[in-house]
Amino acid sequence: MEQALLEQIQRLPESLQQEALHYIEGLVAKHTQSQQKPAETSRENAFGIWKGQVWMSDDFNAPLDDLQEYM
Repeated sequence: MEQALLEQIQRLPESLQQEALHYIEGLVAKHTQSQQKPAETSRENAFGIWKGQVWMSDDFNAPLDDLQEYM
């Protein structure tokens, strides 16, 4: 595969070889970024991180007046 790529690149004019090089560098950078996994939050630190950030109405489970005729 490497030999086939090299042969095809050598057939190109120098300006297109430069463009191919930039494209390959972009692919390598994209691949490198995809290989780096973001740090995962451990379960012991995950619980309680939303404490005080979420609000729920006291009548959250109360029936809706608009749906009374269907109930």
